[in-house]
Amino acid sequence: MRTRVRKPRATRRFRALLAATALVVTGGTLAVSAPASASGPPALDSSRFKGVNWADPRDNYADDPVVLSGLSTSDTYARTFVKATRVIKAFRANLGADTVRLPVNPYTVGGPYWRSYRAVIDAADRQGFKVILSYWEGTGAHKDGLIDDTAAYRTMWDTVVHAYQADPRVYFEPMNEPHGYTDTQWADIAADWLATYRGVPRNRVLVSGAGYNDHVTTVCADPRLRGTYLSLHHYGFWKDYATYDQWVADLKERIGDCAGRTVADEFGAPMTTGLDYDRPDEANNFVNYVQAVTDTFRELRMGSVYWPGLRSGDTYSMEELTGAPDRPWLATTNRSGADRLAWGWGRGKPVRG
Repeated sequence: MRTRVRKPRATRRFRALLAATALVVTGGTLAVSAPASASGPPALDSSRFKGVNWADPRDNYADDPVVLSGLSTSDTYARTFVKATRVIKAFRANLGADTVRLPVNPYTVGGPYWRSYRAVIDAADRQGFKVILSYWEGTGAHKDGLIDDTAAYRTMWDTVVHAYQADPRVYFEPMNEPHGYTDTQWADIAADWLATYRGVPRNRVLVSGAGYNDHVTTVCADPRLRGTYLSLHHYGFWKDYATYDQWVADLKERIGDCAGRTVADEFGAPMTTGLDYDRPDEANNFVNYVQAVTDTFRELRMGSVYWPGLRSGDTYSMEELTGAPDRPWLATTNRSGADRLAWGWGRGKPVRG
């Protein structure tokens, strides 16, 4: 049973739109118009984002606070800040990252853990990292690609935006993988998020692609979302096998002509299984995939944020925790994977023969 939360002040239209999401759950329709975009889009350069995701070992779908790998709900702000600072420094030292994507949900933001969790954001900020804060829905029956609780969602974003709207390094992603909505419904919700939080510069918002963030062409074409970045997800497990050229074509189709606005803020492949991503291997789907997408990111000058930079127990994790729990550091799980990540960011030497 969900706890009732105080409804924050929001625009009348945003309240109406979010209330309408309940109709989607019960088979209704959503048809709400949103205001026109602000005049003149701000400058966008997606190549600025060179990053990784830091995730909860359980995954970020949770019906309680998200607790990132290496952290604990019992940690104070000060202890969390020390741990997070070391992890963020290791992301930079090991990978050359300058961006970290973090999950938020109402349980994290609305409860006592929020004070400690803010230390992660603050530590990354102190290290000069860009921070992408993305709303993740719950798990189990709640994992349906819809906003779980519209009142709690509003309260969460009111709190987060109030805390970080003035911080130029913090970016906002209204929802991760909104696959429960049609393309039009999701664009309506994103447009009304922008209308509600007008004080947030549009070039600090990442609007997820429709579906599982799996294509950005429809949100890119919507004039109400002009001036925002777009976030794309792309994974090798989506196909049993594809050639290098087929993976390139697949990715470019999902991006369309929107590369300049698009940040691939999730993409990944197995890193702890010994695959060598520096050498071509046409028989291996994941090698084809990793080489194809990083070549394409580099060609199109797109930003990318690997999934996950750190998630304990995940074979895709680019880093793993080392050292004492109170003073963690990271070790890279696959040097060739790190090479390809840097290559996609425009660094390093060509490794595809």
